[in-house]
Amino acid sequence: MIDPRRLRILRAVADHRTVTAAAAALYLTPSAVSQQLAALEQETGHTLLTRSGKGVRLTAAGDILLAHANAVLAQLERAEAELAAYAGGAAGEVRVVAFATGIAEVLAPAIGRLADRHPDIRVRVRDAEGAESLRLVLDGEADVVLAVEYRGSPGEDDRRLARVPLYAEPFDAVLHTSHPLGRGAHVALAELADNDWIGPYPGNPCHDVMLLACELAGFQPRLVHSSDDFRAVVALAGAGAGVALVPRSALRGMELKDTVVLPVTGPAATRRVFAAVRRGAEHHPLIRPVLDALAESAAGLSID
Repeated sequence: MIDPRRLRILRAVADHRTVTAAAAALYLTPSAVSQQLAALEQETGHTLLTRSGKGVRLTAAGDILLAHANAVLAQLERAEAELAAYAGGAAGEVRVVAFATGIAEVLAPAIGRLADRHPDIRVRVRDAEGAESLRLVLDGEADVVLAVEYRGSPGEDDRRLARVPLYAEPFDAVLHTSHPLGRGAHVALAELADNDWIGPYPGNPCHDVMLLACELAGFQPRLVHSSDDFRAVVALAGAGAGVALVPRSALRGMELKDTVVLPVTGPAATRRVFAAVRRGAEHHPLIRPVLDALAESAAGLSID
């Protein structure tokens, strides 16, 4: 009989690609993880992992078992959700991880709704971006993630996660008021190819969105200044340090001194935002109201 706890360890190793990183995520020692993996190989009668450079990768047998592990772990999440519903108590804490603008625009209003409708649900918020935020949910350190799609992010068919699409918004170009292209009603992205650029660091999903849009427009942006804080990005554009693409909702309420904000034509830079939980947990009586409140907040956004 295969121990499902060892399946969780196998999935962590597959996600993190090293025993050491998986052990840290699971709050175990590397030797304990190695022992559990050895026991899993003995249970299955197959070699599941092989060394690859500085890390490990799954064998063909490991890939087969991982697919079943995802299904088994999702079913266990469903069992916990049904048992919680049977107990009849929608009271407790839900840990939500989200990016900064998502917290301000979607999560904070959702928490207000929950306080009125489900006062016994407490929400604990953590700010994180990109792959880090998704990893927190997969590793069990958070229950819900509010995230932005990026190249390589888990798709809707990912068997580890259940996703809820929330909204999509365009990026606008932010230029200094003296910029020659700042006098029009809009700007073609390709026309900004020769400018210095300001944008988020690699690893931030908005960095990937910006790069992809520029690549589709036929150029690689010359990223001279980097900040994950869009207020800093806009301030630098207002100082004439370069041009930037900024999600429209991030500009709301921001001081736009010495800048021009224009919609972009050509390849669309779009921020697509979704919520996700571990597959099987989407109907948990604590988590479902949070997902519903997030969807309601997103539906009320004005991003035109």
